[in-house]
Amino acid sequence: MSEFEEIHDELRAVARGLLAKTGHETATDWSALARAGWPGLEAPAEFDGAGATFAEVAVLLEEIGRAAALTAFPSVAVLGLGALGMLAPDTLRDKLFRESVAGGAVPVVALPGEWGAGADTGSPVVDPGAVMAGVTFALAGESGDQFLSGAAEFVCDVTAAGPLLVPARAPDGNVVIAVVEPGAAGLTVTAQPVVDATRVFGRVVADRVAVAPGAVLRFAGDGAAALRRLYDRAAIATACDSLGLSVAMLDATVEYVRVREQFGRPVGSFQAVQHACADMLVQVTVARQLVMAAVRGEVVRSPDAAVAASRAKAYATEAAVRVAGKAMQLHGGIGYTWESGIHVYLKRATLNRSLFGTPAAHRARLALRFR
Repeated sequence: MSEFEEIHDELRAVARGLLAKTGHETATDWSALARAGWPGLEAPAEFDGAGATFAEVAVLLEEIGRAAALTAFPSVAVLGLGALGMLAPDTLRDKLFRESVAGGAVPVVALPGEWGAGADTGSPVVDPGAVMAGVTFALAGESGDQFLSGAAEFVCDVTAAGPLLVPARAPDGNVVIAVVEPGAAGLTVTAQPVVDATRVFGRVVADRVAVAPGAVLRFAGDGAAALRRLYDRAAIATACDSLGLSVAMLDATVEYVRVREQFGRPVGSFQAVQHACADMLVQVTVARQLVMAAVRGEVVRSPDAAVAASRAKAYATEAAVRVAGKAMQLHGGIGYTWESGIHVYLKRATLNRSLFGTPAAHRARLALRFR
């Protein structure tokens, strides 16, 4: 076993212990996650972070999916701190980095939770690779305070944000990040309930919100490219979550059919059940390989990282719905009851399938390479 594998195993053990302390609909204590060092995993050492990589974050994302946990960690670690890491050095950026690592700030990026939804209906696909994809806010004003206007639907964990990092189009056409406090005048954050009770979403509306010049942060490189990378990170994170919940459903199903008896024999001894479990295992195995490839692509920033992200998102999230659905069937009548808890995973898997791009939208994005 390599050193990295040992570290990942330790992370998994710690994650399972922390996540087991709360139910599916109770938010995991953020201070406990901060004390465990989760927010600072990918942060540079100069900001008191661990200086690890997205590979370590991915381990935790998978465990969060495995536990179907309610936590803002994916939004903060993948998007919030991910965005801060792409910004040019700045006093405010550095301050937010340190506060986030310490657990005192919960930076959430106001990215819409979906794109390309029209792919299933035959309408044009909104490719996040487009230059201005995802920029639903704009800044106006040339000197002094600038004013932020725009809206975003289904922003993950926005009701827990403090501060809110808003990707916006600056007057010069560049993509920047406007740092806005949740209670700012003209800013409205409204909760948007979904069937999946393990997630929190909200709608963000900015109506000429005053933004001081020092609260407008620029990316170290091309802002549009940075935003595309944030969307890819979000897609990979969702794939990691789907992989984790698929593993949980496979494990629970195998254990159930092993002990559940019918006609005097364990249900798992019937060939049809064995084949169904084998199919679930194959889908989980393929999903894991694609997710691992996407994580590696993000870590090394390979040229085909976006391709790997779309492959993982398209397959892993679709497979999770099939695996959770099959788990419900193989549990028999009890699988359809509230007490079984399988509905929690099926709802989460179904949401993951459409979050940050449907499988059809990602496959369409992949097909753009062959035009």
